Amino acid sequence: MSAVFKKEIRTYFTTMSGYVFLGFFVLINAYFFSRFNVGEGSPDYSGTLTYTFSMFLILIPVLTMRLFAEEVRQKTDQLLYTSPISIWKIVFGKFFAAASLFLFGTVIIALFPIILNYYGDVNFIQTFGCFLGYFLLGASLIAVGLFISVLTDNQIIAAVGTFAAVFFILMMDSVIMSMPVDTLSSTVFTVLVISLISFILYNSTKNIVISGAFFGVCLVAVSVLYFLDDLIFEGIIVRVLNWFSVLNHFESFYMGIFKLSDVVYYISFIYIFLYITINTIEKRRWR
Repeated sequence: MSAVFKKEIRTYFTTMSGYVFLGFFVLINAYFFSRFNVGEGSPDYSGTLTYTFSMFLILIPVLTMRLFAEEVRQKTDQLLYTSPISIWKIVFGKFFAAASLFLFGTVIIALFPIILNYYGDVNFIQTFGCFLGYFLLGASLIAVGLFISVLTDNQIIAAVGTFAAVFFILMMDSVIMSMPVDTLSSTVFTVLVISLISFILYNSTKNIVISGAFFGVCLVAVSVLYFLDDLIFEGIIVRVLNWFSVLNHFESFYMGIFKLSDVVYYISFIYIFLYITINTIEKRRWR
C-alpha cells in the first residue's frame, strides 16, 4: 500500500493536478477569509469555512478523476491488478494519497484562524471541530470520486460524473425538503430500499436463496407493520435521507460538538464507497 501511496503522491506533484488543487483550494479559502473575516472583522472562521463547500464541485474531480481512469487509458491497470499487491491495498493507497493532499491543504488554511486570533477572540474548540468535520466531509467526497474514476477510462467523464455526484450530495438537503411524507409513498420507498439491499446482497454473495429469503422476510415485516399501524411509515423518506445527508452530519462539528455517531457515519460512508470500488475492480479482474 505504501508503494501505491508514494506513487500517487509523486504523480500529483509531477503533473499539474496537485498544484492546481492546492493553488485553488488555498486561493478560494483565502478569498472568503479576506472577505468575511478580515473585511467584516468577524472572528468566526467556522462560518467562513462553510462558504467554501461549493468549491468541492470542481476540486474533488480534479483530485480524483485520474486515479483509476488514467490507469485504464494507459493500459497499466492490468499490470497493477496482476501485481503481488492486493486490490484493497491499491484502492486504499490511492485514497490515502488523495486524502493526504486534501489534508495538506486543510492544514495550510488552518493558519487563517491562528492569524485571526491576533485581532480577535477565536473559539478554537468550535474551529477545530469545524475543521475535523470539514476534512471528513472532503474525504467522503474523495471516496465517491475514487469510485466514479474506476468506472471509466476517460478522465473527463470521471470528472463530470464526480461533479454530478458531489452536486447531488451537497444539494441533498434541498431535495429532502421536496420529498413526500404520506404513508403510501413512504411504504413504497421502504420496499424499494429493501429491494436494493437484496440486490446488493445477491451481487455480493451470488446466493439467490439468501437474498430472496432476506427480501421475503423484510417484505412480510413491512406488510404486517403497515396493516397494524401505517403511521409508522409516515415521513420515513425524510428521516432516512436526513440520516444519509453528509451536510446534516456536519452540523454538530460546525457547532464544536463532537459526536461519535457523526464520526462513525463519515468513516462508514468512506468505507462503503471504497468497498464497492474494490468489488467493482474484483469483478473486472476476474471477467
